[in-house]
Amino acid sequence: MNPNKHYTYDHQPIPFDFKQTVERFFVEEVPLYDFSGQGKHLILKIKKTDMSTWKLLTVLAKATGLQERDIGYAGLKDKNATTIQYISLPKQAEKELDKNLTTERIEILERSYNKSPIKIGQLKGNRFVIDLYHIKESDAKFFNTTAKMMHSKGIPNYFGYQRFGEDAMSYLQGKETAHSGKRLKGSREKLMVAAYQSHLFNNWLAERVKLSKVIESNTPKEAAKVLDYPLALVEELAKQPQLFKLFQGDVVMPYPYGKSSYVRDMQQSASRFTQKKIAPTGLLCGAHAQRAKNDAYHLEAPFDDSELTSLRGDRRFAWIWPKEVETDYDSGEERLKVSFYLPKGSYATTFLEEIGKFPLKEEKTPIKR
Repeated sequence: MNPNKHYTYDHQPIPFDFKQTVERFFVEEVPLYDFSGQGKHLILKIKKTDMSTWKLLTVLAKATGLQERDIGYAGLKDKNATTIQYISLPKQAEKELDKNLTTERIEILERSYNKSPIKIGQLKGNRFVIDLYHIKESDAKFFNTTAKMMHSKGIPNYFGYQRFGEDAMSYLQGKETAHSGKRLKGSREKLMVAAYQSHLFNNWLAERVKLSKVIESNTPKEAAKVLDYPLALVEELAKQPQLFKLFQGDVVMPYPYGKSSYVRDMQQSASRFTQKKIAPTGLLCGAHAQRAKNDAYHLEAPFDDSELTSLRGDRRFAWIWPKEVETDYDSGEERLKVSFYLPKGSYATTFLEEIGKFPLKEEKTPIKR
């Protein structure tokens, strides 16, 4: 969760009921490439319900006698959802898998083979289908219009609440761990430090969205006074047609993937940005992360942490464009079925929050006694 989060758009909030459950939340992985059909690695397209990717790996390892490290996957999927993802196993484990895999929560939809295993990050993105309830027909129409507008103009790529643990405070433990100077032990410590890394990114992104809105909604003279920026700089920024303003030294990348470069000519970069050819990136601080330069560096520096060296660091798209956006409304049930595609690493809940303009939080399942 990000208490400092700023929404980009100025429409009125759209109320709806969201719960992340196996009945209401569906996600399907889109692989990075087609599998060849030949090779020493078995590729499984697996549908699972009420099961995290970590648990899936444990179940598959037990069924095949493999070590979990021998099982390949592209990304982590939540437990509280119906998910389809691709898994790779050594081909020789196929017989043991067929003999011992019995759980009803795992269904093998397709099989193929490939010369190489699936590695983390090897996916294009994810398709989502989500049911929202208690939404009025007029709001459902406005939801559709707003979602289609965001498909055209894009949204800030905040990390979702899932990144920060049940109490949304795991980043504090991550900060403490990062500053301890110790080598990270196990996946839990890595996740906590990654949560701190993500917290810094979200706060930087919120600040950039905020200042972009100041420029967008005021005259250059008024915006310069509010931001305490030189008028000449604000006049240049105000010429940019897109909602997220680019600064000299921003790190941009070809969208949806490619090699990074720096913004040197703001207007030229802004033109490519509006054409969806490039998108700005934010810092995931770490030992080897690329930093912004010039004006963009001064905006980034307050959200950098030079003591966070236990992770390599990276750049993350600050702006994305949802695709394949469709809605279907059932007036009898006051249910809106929303389907869309997001690039890898992006959160469906972030898109829904930007439309609804209120924070979502996963509800805990009541404990049965």
